[in-house]
Amino acid sequence: MEKASVRLDLLFETSWEVCNKIGGIYTVLSTKAKTLQSYYKGNLIFIGPDVWSDENPSPYFVESTSLLKAWRQNPQLPDGVTVRVGRWNIPGRPLTVLVKFDSMYARKDEIYGKMWELYGVDSLHAYGDYDEACAFSVAAAMVIESLTRHMGKTDGRVIAHFDEWTTGMGLLYLKWKMPSVATIFTTHATSIGRSICGNNKPLYDYLKGYNGDQMAGELNMQSKHSLEKAAAHQADCFTTVSDITAIECEQLLEKNPDVVTPNGFERNFVPTGVKFDSTRADARELLLKVGRALTGRDFPADTFIVGTSGRCEYRNKGLDLFLDSMSRLAGEGVSRPVLAYVMVPAWVNGPRRDLADAMERNASQPLDAPYITHWINNPGQDPIERYLSGFHQPDNVTVIYVPCYLDGNDGIFNRPYYDLLIGMDATVFPSYYEPWGYTPLESVAFGVPTVTTSLSGFGQWILSSFENNFESCGVNVIARGDFNYDTVASSVARSLRYLAGCGGNLLERISKAAMRTARHAAWSSFITYYERAFETALANCAQRNE
Repeated sequence: MEKASVRLDLLFETSWEVCNKIGGIYTVLSTKAKTLQSYYKGNLIFIGPDVWSDENPSPYFVESTSLLKAWRQNPQLPDGVTVRVGRWNIPGRPLTVLVKFDSMYARKDEIYGKMWELYGVDSLHAYGDYDEACAFSVAAAMVIESLTRHMGKTDGRVIAHFDEWTTGMGLLYLKWKMPSVATIFTTHATSIGRSICGNNKPLYDYLKGYNGDQMAGELNMQSKHSLEKAAAHQADCFTTVSDITAIECEQLLEKNPDVVTPNGFERNFVPTGVKFDSTRADARELLLKVGRALTGRDFPADTFIVGTSGRCEYRNKGLDLFLDSMSRLAGEGVSRPVLAYVMVPAWVNGPRRDLADAMERNASQPLDAPYITHWINNPGQDPIERYLSGFHQPDNVTVIYVPCYLDGNDGIFNRPYYDLLIGMDATVFPSYYEPWGYTPLESVAFGVPTVTTSLSGFGQWILSSFENNFESCGVNVIARGDFNYDTVASSVARSLRYLAGCGGNLLERISKAAMRTARHAAWSSFITYYERAFETALANCAQRNE
């Protein structure tokens, strides 16, 4: 059993993505859980939203009738707030409480009024997912308060950790109702920074000129920004995931993070030995098979397979730049055929039946729209589909769009993302806005070399920790700024041409270098930053309560 350097009576962590896989925070929590579980056992409790039903159950939650049985019989929660207790079905299998929060909508005016009175949170301009996030996070705070009282730890060493603006109101509510609990607030990306970039405004060269409150008004982000800023200032410890985002927080939230907590990864997601080789071979065969069935092209076994993935943020994630770099790669004289996959969930309608049939028959005739694997509901509006529909696929570079979650049940690949990632020769994540960057870290964990940019937290970590080349670390970090798009696109193309021309021995060395890099980012190494956050939160909470 691992021994924690910081003793805790209870550690709660609340996120919209607990047992709810919708983004990168799920990866943060689900990979970190095993290390935390080894430290704190039953004193670690994750809290997530119960947004599931009998018809649509969570594939990640295993309910239990024995865990926290005495508390569940009398949780003393407001009418309509109900809970389910079980295990998160991930390595470590931590204790998890899912909260049904719908009844909190009826109390939102009362709660919003109190948050304005106590902390100056402006909820008047709320829209979209603001009400839902606040209803869940306040209900989660009530659960934390109830469990802490039930376990007799009101004067103990208790920490409640809240992730992202979506849980900020829960932190504020808990501070109001149970000030003896130490709080941590982590922003994985500031809402206003993401919005500035998403609205095609330059962030980095002009960062010192931006005022977060002013930009929130200009971009109709007042409520989210106000809540996030209040949570950052009121938390006993405020953290973010990278130095580059810490600078952003200081400027836009007017609060310098107390601790930077970079995101780690666990290698137990990566197969080893013979299983690694067979999984990689199966993945390559499937990726080539889909390419043949969709385009009618013959892709030989040594085809260079490259991919990108992540949230569907066309500019922020560098998807525009990836597509343009593929076009440039075609003119770079690449030494072997290139098959490029854009694996980015969109408004998907369903799998292409003609593609599934062509794969079944091993057909070799190109299909209509031979660049997309699943039909989408908004063709013509989706920026990736729009780009590829007008893109002349050159003979040596083929680009395919996979607009769905790769959860193992998509109807075409029927493999989870990791079981496809392992079959690639390279990945590219040329992000413009990327507070950390899990996708390139996942890539190197599977021994797949990656190209990323200096505007990602992961890229900055590479630059500060390794020599910046494939042979040293399996990563090439390209310097990106507000106004060097064309240069970066050309640099990505050249990096891929180099990898495609490497011989087998060199590629093996690069793959091993990538895996070594991932080992340096294991949670066993990075958890120390969280322990520093725990110490800070406990100390500030004690001082506040004196």
